Parts: sequence; structure tokens; C-alpha cells
Amino acid sequence: MPEPVRNASVRQGMAPIGWRRRFTDHLMTGVAILTVLLVLAPLVAIFGYLVYRGLGSINWAFLTQTPKPVGESGGGMANAIVGSVLILGIASIIGVPFGIGAGIYLAEFGRNRFGSAIRFTADVLNGVPSIVIGIVAWAILVRGHGFSALAGGVALAIMMVPTICRTTEEMLLLVPQALREAAYGLGVPRWRTTLSITLRTATSGVITGVMLAFARVAGETAPLLFTALGNTFWNVRYDQPTAALPLQIYVYANSPYDDWHRQAWAGSFVLILLIVGSVAAVRYAVRRGTFGAA
Repeated sequence: MPEPVRNASVRQGMAPIGWRRRFTDHLMTGVAILTVLLVLAPLVAIFGYLVYRGLGSINWAFLTQTPKPVGESGGGMANAIVGSVLILGIASIIGVPFGIGAGIYLAEFGRNRFGSAIRFTADVLNGVPSIVIGIVAWAILVRGHGFSALAGGVALAIMMVPTICRTTEEMLLLVPQALREAAYGLGVPRWRTTLSITLRTATSGVITGVMLAFARVAGETAPLLFTALGNTFWNVRYDQPTAALPLQIYVYANSPYDDWHRQAWAGSFVLILLIVGSVAAVRYAVRRGTFGAA
């Protein structure tokens, strides 16, 4: 067969395949875009509705005053905002070191039965309902000692640990083994290699896991009902019942008063701003190298 005729036949035979490939490519691209829109739509709707209902209800009194007595209008959630910061601070101080430490052990030393048991425990704990953790924390920390911000912080820390642990392990396993071997070849001890090289290389991913855990527990209500209880007054002591935004939102949303409903929407908006602001601040710090990211 002459060369031009053969090339024409090949092109004719390839044409349908090329068309099918282009059609499949466009189809899958459209499906991917559609799934992204389906994921973003609820998020945009939630944020939009919170802005619509909550932004107009925020004023200076809401940010600086404590709740008014039942039936009176006005007041605010200043004590709940401070209480949330206190409880989340306690939870982070307890949960972050334990979670990162457990993740480091699993990634660097946990290739044994004990490590497998820790992974299984972390996975199970990650799926335990928050109200169950609240009941356990009440039985151990509250009964006989009283409600407190510390008990609430411990309950939230228990929820943070498995997420941070598993995320830290996965991020450390992504660090090339060649980096570790190079450090060993230079005589660097294993513990210093882990802390100064491996962990530092994976800092960005580890911080992302920490913020995921923080965002998860920031809006939890059930554990705080059994531990922190709530408070209508100012309190910055860790050993006393403490107000928190999720608790105050829950109480106000179930009340028969329109003004409390308005403040519940405002509290929800402030809680979202607290979470988004914390995540954005930490990501900015990581990008600037504040945490020593590589």
C-alpha cells in the first residue's frame, strides 16, 4: 500500500478514538466541576445564611456584656466568648502535644504490635460520639470535683488527640527516607533527626492536622454540657463552671424569646469567625515560617 494511502487510513481509524477521548475528557471535567460545586454550595449557603441572620445582630453590647436575666432583652455573650477561648486553649495545651507525640512514635518507632494497637485505638476513638466522651469525662472529672473549664478542656482534648495523631503519622511518613539516612550518615542522633529534620519538614501538614482537630472540637456542645456546664457571669478560672459559645447558642436557640434567637444567630456567626480566624492566623504563621517550616 502506498505511504500516503496508508497514513490516510491510519488517520481515519484514529479519528473516532480521538473524538471519544475528547468527549470523555470533557464529560469527566464537567462531572468534576459539578462535584466541586455540590461540595461548595452547602458551605456557601451556610456562611451566607449566617451572615444574613447573624451579622446584623452583632453590636458592642453583644461583645462586651453578659447575658441578661430570663425575659429581659439586650445583653450579650462576652463571657461565652472568653470561656470558649479558655476551654479551647486548655484543650490545645493538652491535646496537641499528646497527639503530635503519639504521631511521631507511630511514624518513627511504631512498626510493631504496640503501634498497631495505638492506631486501632486512635481510629476507634476518632469515631466515638462526642456525647459518650462527655459522659466519661463527667464520671471521671466532674463527679466529686464539680463542673469546670478544665474538665471541658480535657474532654475536648480527648477528641483532638486521635485526629492529630493520625495526621502527624501520615505527614511524617511522607518525608523521604533519604533525609533521615543523610542525617544518620552525618552522625546525628535519631531523636534529633526526628525533631529537627523529619518533624520540621512535615510542619505544614502537622499544623493542618492540628487545625482540623481544633475546628472539629470548637463547636462541640455535648461534651461541654457534661463538663463545663455553662455560666451567666464572668469567669476566667479553670476550676469553675464556665460559659462557652456552643452552650450559650444551644440555650438561646431553644428559648421562646425572639431576642435570644437573634443572639443565638450572632453567637453562631462569632463562633465561625473564631474558627476561621484561628485557622487563617496559623496558616499565615506557617507560611511566614514562624513555626520553623521547611
